[in-house]
Amino acid sequence: MPSTIHRDASDAAARPAAGPIARLGGLALALALAGAVPDAAQAAEGGAGFYLLGSKGPAAAVMPPAGLYFQNDVYFYSGSLGGATRLPSGGRLAVGVDGKAAFVLPTLLWVAPGEVLGGSLGLSVTLPLGWKETAADLTLEGPLGGAARADVQDDVFTVGDPVLGGMLGWSQGNLHWQVGTLINVPIGDYQDGQRSNVAFHHWGIDLYTGMTWLDPGTGLDISGVVGVTFNAENPATDYRTGNEFHLEAAVSKNFSPTTSAGIVGYYYDQLTGDSGDGASGPFKGQVSALGLTFSHTFMVQERPVATRIKYFHEFDARNRAEGDVLILTVSVPL
Repeated sequence: MPSTIHRDASDAAARPAAGPIARLGGLALALALAGAVPDAAQAAEGGAGFYLLGSKGPAAAVMPPAGLYFQNDVYFYSGSLGGATRLPSGGRLAVGVDGKAAFVLPTLLWVAPGEVLGGSLGLSVTLPLGWKETAADLTLEGPLGGAARADVQDDVFTVGDPVLGGMLGWSQGNLHWQVGTLINVPIGDYQDGQRSNVAFHHWGIDLYTGMTWLDPGTGLDISGVVGVTFNAENPATDYRTGNEFHLEAAVSKNFSPTTSAGIVGYYYDQLTGDSGDGASGPFKGQVSALGLTFSHTFMVQERPVATRIKYFHEFDARNRAEGDVLILTVSVPL
């Protein structure tokens, strides 16, 4: 089953923050923020794309049998980034940003009976609900010495944009392959001017394809998914996140029909820079991650309940937060 939701939630917005104002040498910190914080923050508005990095894993391209399924992903993220910008006056602004997030991502998946183009057709809908917090520690150093600090922080708990999904999968022997799309529908609770937002307030579409080699004899599972996300402009901020490339891979071993463990990872690279009147520069984000996964399936009233845990540690980030991701997944046929 797909964990089809958007948002990888490392979050520090590229918009100026509201908060305490400290003056140094006649220069207001608020004016420095207006010009310098975007340069020290991330690419992608809010520091995240709507495709959820790490959502795929073992058996990523294997379609389940026809029927209706419920899946819930519980997603945790904690990350940070820092940077410094020279100001026209000769001063220096240092920015440290910490982002945290916790979401639940309930998904309904329907797999149609019969064949469509020789394969299996699946349709899904996801409604994210969660909490995000962004905290920035800002230090302004004047050209003649001295420094001033300000802390900016906000958080939110609300409903995000629903995500619609469609996928078509085929199999032949041990080989399974799939193509699919995800659509971000901008009707969630979005607050203009707030640094932490669960909703994205813009249309987006992700196109992906995946492949799995699953050998029942040895229990070996090798899976990979590659895709590109295309983003429309956020009309509230005049900000358009650039097109985003994502690659996810997993190698795992099924030790029994109910238990498996393995290695997972992802790579993200922004193909085009951010644009629009609300963007201060053509930033491009990039990050890699590696981690571990474990799964176990058990029976509840004669229904199989599949559970999986995935942990990722991010590294080699550029124009993007770097942190740790934990995803807990539970899925059951209805």
